[in-house]
This record gives sequence, structure tokens and C-alpha cells, in this order.
Amino acid sequence: MADEELHENDSQDQKDWQNEVSTDDAKASKADKDAAETAAEESEEDETYGVDMDQVQAVLNATADKSTLTPQMQRMMNRQAENTKRVEETIKGTKSNPRWFVPVFCAFMVIGLIWCVVYYLSPSGAWPIPNIGAWNLAIGFALIMIGFLMTMGWR
Repeated sequence: MADEELHENDSQDQKDWQNEVSTDDAKASKADKDAAETAAEESEEDETYGVDMDQVQAVLNATADKSTLTPQMQRMMNRQAENTKRVEETIKGTKSNPRWFVPVFCAFMVIGLIWCVVYYLSPSGAWPIPNIGAWNLAIGFALIMIGFLMTMGWR
């Protein structure tokens, strides 16, 4: 008896599932129609503004003829030129470090780390410099700190 109820429910669920799929297909086709309508409306909006997108791209790329542009487009082109000039001046004004700077501060940090590891792994702290004991750790940490302080000046 339980098997019969189970099979009956499965067949009913199957019918409901098939109905849902057909309604989903109808919704999808309706969504496609809506997307096509909105695309047509957007192209109409572009036409109502009276501005050709090719002309806008030419202004942004500074390849347009200024005499044929509207005053708004000329102002936009002038602003674009000013912004470009400002960025170029900012780039020229920045200072950079010499090429050796980054390898040197990385080397300080790595050598300091190796110094500390060698001290910890050596028998009774005899290496890297014997007879100074825990001062080897101070030397290692000092090297690491020099490297980190150099990173503050990195441009």
C-alpha cells in the first residue's frame, strides 16, 4: 500500500514538474522579447541626444576636429587635455630609488634571518660569531630592522 502511494505521488510530481518547465520556457521567451525592446529603446535614446558615439570617442582620443565640435564637446576635449597634462607632470615630478635599493634591503632582511637561524641551530650558540653568545641575536635582529627601515624610503 505504501508503494502505491509513493508511485502515485511520483507521477503527480512528474506532471507538476513538466508544467513548471513549460511555464519557465514561456517566461524565458518573454524575457528575450523584453531584452530586445529595451535594446531598441536605448538606441532610440542615443538618437534623441543627437550625439554620435563615434564623435565622442574621437573627442576622448583627442583625434576630433575642434572646428566641427559643439561647445560642450570642445569643453570636454579641453578638460581631457588638461587632465592628461596634469598626470604627465605628476609622473615627471616623482622620484624613484636606484635599482640597487630593493635588492639591498631584501638582502639585509634575509641575512638577518639567516643569522638568527644559524645561531639557534648551532650547538650551544657557537656560530656565527663565537664567544659573544646572545649578541648574535641582537646582530641578526639589527640587520632585519635595517632592512625594514629601508622599506620606509622605498618609492
